[in-house]
Amino acid sequence: MASLELEGKIKMKLTPQSGQSARGQWVRQDFVVEYPDGNFTSEACFSAWGQERVDELGKFGVGASVKVSFNVKAREYSGKWYNDLRVWRISAVQTSAPQVEAPQTTAPQAAPLTVGNAAPPPSFSDMPVDLGEDLPF
Repeated sequence: MASLELEGKIKMKLTPQSGQSARGQWVRQDFVVEYPDGNFTSEACFSAWGQERVDELGKFGVGASVKVSFNVKAREYSGKWYNDLRVWRISAVQTSAPQVEAPQTTAPQAAPLTVGNAAPPPSFSDMPVDLGEDLPF
């Protein structure tokens, strides 16, 4: 099974849920991550299953930048299908320090390239100043 990763900020943490099943005690906590999606932001709701994952989620507060590693699970119930984004790791996103721009240095101007006895290519100063109204449209 392929695992997926998504980076974003924790927007909301829902109340942990727990219960007893035929396989024993269980605990789960859902949380919402807001992430960039092109020019907009999107949201995804993840499920942290098991005490270890819930404790891992507890290390991060709302607004924390995280990388979420997860698997997609689907199940059918009463003729309808439901998707579940099950987290198997939550880690902090390392924000890089702002980069200081290096001072600009001007490169020496290169001489125009010439091939054999050919004339150098035209420059902007060779262009006519008044282009007039001879546009084709």
